Amino acid sequence: MNTIVAKPPQRVDLSTRSTLAAYSDISAAAGLRKISTNIEQVPHAQLGMITRATVTAVIANPWLNTGTDHDLSDRTEAIAPLLAKLVSDRLLEALGGAEQIEAFGKAALVGTSGELEHAGALIHTPYFGNLLREALGGTSIICFVDGRAVPGETLRVPMWHKTAAATRTHYQTLDMALPDAPHPEEIAVIAAASTGPRPHARIGDRTTDQPITSEILKGIQL
Repeated sequence: MNTIVAKPPQRVDLSTRSTLAAYSDISAAAGLRKISTNIEQVPHAQLGMITRATVTAVIANPWLNTGTDHDLSDRTEAIAPLLAKLVSDRLLEALGGAEQIEAFGKAALVGTSGELEHAGALIHTPYFGNLLREALGGTSIICFVDGRAVPGETLRVPMWHKTAAATRTHYQTLDMALPDAPHPEEIAVIAAASTGPRPHARIGDRTTDQPITSEILKGIQL
């Protein structure tokens, strides 16, 4: 009788390796079912072409059938860096490199058989957020949305400036459709980025705001 011996995990260096091709080892380790990129371009007379993109990675939920006291850290540390690398490589390819990117955001949706915390475990730790931020050349906290979903929903992903989060011109959202994800046993992880601000931003900024406090409520005109 032959005994099948499982191969030990292989250590690889992903720091300089592109995942745009030949990434079957990474997809297997992450439980990846599919990854897709969506790009939209907004022409603007003064700003030129503003390009915005999302990358969505759909994986099998590694915590199915575990309780709310189950430690999520082991699988987070194993999977989240792989997802960060996969999505950041594709955003950089779609938008022309980190120097072109001005705004970013992230999202995660868990299928109905999973727990909301399963979505958060893949995007709300340094194993994803720090790697995505570094790859895209940012310093800001990455704004986000997470939740539970079924296939066919539309997701609105928020973004803001990658180095100056309070810059109102770059407060924006990107709508995207998820026609076949997440299945009940899956999690969809999304990263979004833009090469520019909202096309017609004109609501001022903190550098031009007048000091406003609740004192103004004492003289409101109706």
